[in-house]
Amino acid sequence: MATITPGSTAGMAATQAVKEKTTSQTNASDYWKANVRLLLILLAVWFTVSFGFGILLVEPLNAIQIGGFKLGFWFAQQGAIYVFVALIFVYSALIKRVERSFGVED
Repeated sequence: MATITPGSTAGMAATQAVKEKTTSQTNASDYWKANVRLLLILLAVWFTVSFGFGILLVEPLNAIQIGGFKLGFWFAQQGAIYVFVALIFVYSALIKRVERSFGVED
């Protein structure tokens, strides 16, 4: 069995391999933290629009009319869907930016 001494070439290669593995694991962990943080922010926006505006704040919003429709009714029936579709495109654009910054491009 060969022994690896700290100053030897094999020792430096082993140390470098451990550093690369640790860096790779840290990079993957940071990437997923950024991804989950982005998802949570976008889900909070969607929850606010669909539940907050469509259910909780429907009465105050109904005082405002746009195109003959009460704003609270519009958020409950259409607005939450439009915001959800918009958030899909926002997520797509932002996750591409996150992937580029971590070197995880398709």
